[in-house]
This record gives sequence, structure tokens and C-alpha cells, in this order.
Amino acid sequence: MCVNFTPSRKDQLNTAFSVQPPASCDWKNEVWQDDAAPVIIADASAGRICISASYGMLPKHQFAPGSKRYSTMNARAETIASLKSYRSAWQHGQRCVVPMQNFFEPNYESGKAQRWHIGVQGQDNFLVAGLFQAWESVDKLLSYSFTQITINADQHPLMKRFHQPGEEKRSLVILPAENIDAWLHCRDLEQARDMLQLYPADKMWGRPVDTNPPAQASLF
Repeated sequence: MCVNFTPSRKDQLNTAFSVQPPASCDWKNEVWQDDAAPVIIADASAGRICISASYGMLPKHQFAPGSKRYSTMNARAETIASLKSYRSAWQHGQRCVVPMQNFFEPNYESGKAQRWHIGVQGQDNFLVAGLFQAWESVDKLLSYSFTQITINADQHPLMKRFHQPGEEKRSLVILPAENIDAWLHCRDLEQARDMLQLYPADKMWGRPVDTNPPAQASLF
């Protein structure tokens, strides 16, 4: 599962995905749980808009004081339609895409965790499938949260290399840019589910954070 990533910069959003960044919003160079990040959703005119949303479907302010928190940063494709945290958003078509430059995973091939970053070959920015939720405060102001969707990657040449030995391997669902509107506006849940596929390993790159291989090198 992915627990942090590098979001697209404001100046990249229009060029890469034809959306304007939300006004008066900033985000960190690396996004972690409950941090704000850019998210693209459908608008009422069958277009797309970019909003700022908190990473994790259930933000910390939605947990009762003293209750045990649990992670909702990643929604498993296999249970997205049944788990309470995601079921309503899935059924009501509250789909989004998360624009990012890369994401991070731990690699244990050396015997200890080594932080790797992962991206798409030839693309400075790419899109990950997700769901979003709107929250209304007592003063009627809206805020948003989101989760990223993951699928099994036990047989994926790159993504099977991450997380501890013996754990199930998972991957974020990377969507081709040309599929963004189909994902955001699809009304058929089965068609939407069919879009949850592994991205080809030969179109991705992965490397340790502290190394810089030659341009275009792909270490999978």
C-alpha cells in the first residue's frame, strides 16, 4: 500500500491535465495521512475541476475522541463496494483521480527497508484512481477527503518487489490520461471496476530514493 506520494505542482496541473489549481490552497512536497493534496473530480457540466482534499477517506476530525483510528488512505478494489468507509462513495460515483509525480514504497531486497520512489516513464505527472468524500462543518462549509484505490500486484514485475517478504503485494491503480473523463463520468459501476487494472511495468520506473540512475533507466 502507498502511504505517501509527491503531488503534482500547481503550475503542472493545467498543462498536464487541463485543470486550474484550487485558489488559496497549498500542499507539501510529500503528502502523508491527513495532508492536503490536489484531486480532480467531475463537475456538473461533464467537465473536470481540481479541488484540495485531505489524504485519507476518514479525516482525523471524523473520529470520535478517544476512539481508535484506522487507515483509509488506500481502498482495496476487491472490497471497495462492501466496506463501510468506501461503499457509499463507490455506489454514488464519487470517483476522483489524484495527480502526482511519484509515490513511495519500501523495498526489502537488501534485508532491511529501503525507500524507493516509483513513477511513469516519460511522464512528469500521472493520475491514480481514487474516491472522494465531502464533509459539511457546523457552519455549513465544505471540506473534502480522498482515498487511493489499490489492486493485487503479486505478479507485477515491478510492484511485487515492495513491502515485507510474505505480505501481499499491492499497487496503486495508475490511469492513462486519456481515460480520466471515462473514469470520472462513468455511470456503470461494472465498467468503472473494469478500469481498475495494473499499469504495465515496462512503462514505469522505480529506484531507491538516494540514487540517480541514467536518464530513462527502469529498475524493475
